[in-house]
Amino acid sequence: MDPVRRSPAASQGRIFLVLLAALRPHVATDRSLPVRLQQLLAKDKRFGSRDRRLYRELLYTALRHLPWIDAKLAVSEDEAIRAAAWLAADSPSTHAFRAEWIGNWPGLPATVEEKARHLGMDAASLTPAWFGEHCPAALLSPDIDFLNRRAPLWVRLQTDNPAPVLAEFAERNWPVRESVVLPTAWEILTEADLASSAAHQNGLIEIQDLGSQLLLHHLGSTPSGRWLDACAGAGGKTLQLARLIGTTGRVDAYDIRAAALDELGARAQRARIANIRILSAPPAGGELYDGVLVDAPCSGTGTWRRSPHLKWCTTPETVVRAAALQRELLTRFARHVRPGGLLVYATCSLSHHENQDVIAAFLDAQPDFAPAVPARTLLPSEHNTDGYFVAPLRRKN
Repeated sequence: MDPVRRSPAASQGRIFLVLLAALRPHVATDRSLPVRLQQLLAKDKRFGSRDRRLYRELLYTALRHLPWIDAKLAVSEDEAIRAAAWLAADSPSTHAFRAEWIGNWPGLPATVEEKARHLGMDAASLTPAWFGEHCPAALLSPDIDFLNRRAPLWVRLQTDNPAPVLAEFAERNWPVRESVVLPTAWEILTEADLASSAAHQNGLIEIQDLGSQLLLHHLGSTPSGRWLDACAGAGGKTLQLARLIGTTGRVDAYDIRAAALDELGARAQRARIANIRILSAPPAGGELYDGVLVDAPCSGTGTWRRSPHLKWCTTPETVVRAAALQRELLTRFARHVRPGGLLVYATCSLSHHENQDVIAAFLDAQPDFAPAVPARTLLPSEHNTDGYFVAPLRRKN
């Protein structure tokens, strides 16, 4: 039975459709759609924090399954709302809404194929057809299932004493699960406003996907000495690298975005990490480092579960442009690696054009570099993460 037309769930369903309609014209063109979504929710003063969590989950669910939701909307608004409710994660903010809209529908299955069968949809439509050549695994189970599932919430410990963090999380009823592959990574198993926690405000944790955390553990050895983070951004990996290096080394951080570096500075101060130096300009030509990290700007195809709008505004041309920039950055910053030092190339892309192909072209042009350890593509299904690529290279003596 449909929700009573004047019930809270019915009103929420109509509001969800209005919000989706406001976003829909921008989906294919706006790579900053989450900012637009956030502004859309923030400007409506009727919405409390639980309302915003509900609509955010429904909107991200709709973006993740956009061809299905569009098809349902063409038939019935109620069917589109019901499909979005069924596909959304069951959480405290969505539970009542889902219960009223989906009624006696079966529990949400694990695979895209089973979800498609129940809804009468095409499973393949959730992944752009062009992407099969870039990453064949992304079109097959289990990775197609993980790429079309809500991303988990991971934090990285920035303290050697996790007891205060555990105590606060227990007091707030935030259950956690330690990663089996990286003890300093914890998955938060419920909705949690981590930014409001003392653990976050005191720099004891950073929100960082497990896959991102794993990249610096694929270097073949623990980093040490002086490093350059050449595309530091807001500095999640910079902070992690600085902790791994310890007080006997230093990380110089550079990025073309001054605002991102300002945020990095604030995060480092909050975490009381003193061995980071923020550069306002690229290092001088003769400056050499023990290691250089090039966490290059990319298409973001590995983050589709977290940023589902990118599926619909990313094209093969996006990848071509990204790969050209990546080759340029890798060549530019390779000159700062001392003989015997490491050059670490990383992306959050699953396209071989941005990953293996970029490395192959670089090694062809730079014979004084060779793989330090084999490059690795981290698929989402391996450890329930975003998708990443990392290639550690060593400069020959």
